[in-house]
Amino acid sequence: MNGKNFDALQLATRTLWEVKTDNFDTYPEALREFVIRDQLAKLRIERDLARACGFDFRVGVRSKAHEEALEEADPTFDGLIVVMDWC
Repeated sequence: MNGKNFDALQLATRTLWEVKTDNFDTYPEALREFVIRDQLAKLRIERDLARACGFDFRVGVRSKAHEEALEEADPTFDGLIVVMDWC
């Protein structure tokens, strides 16, 4: 979509997904901060693109710590992040 390939489309709910499979819990604090800043910059663009095209947007992460770090850094993602500890 507009040059962006999303990780998944949930057609029944018109939801586009971006899935982050980082081993976030194992990263040192400095790397965690960098990863969160980098991911949020991209996720904001992806969320806005999905919404502009009439889709909902969700983010999948592997751990609760990753979810909490993203939501703490940008509260507008609260409720959009799903822990997928099986991936």
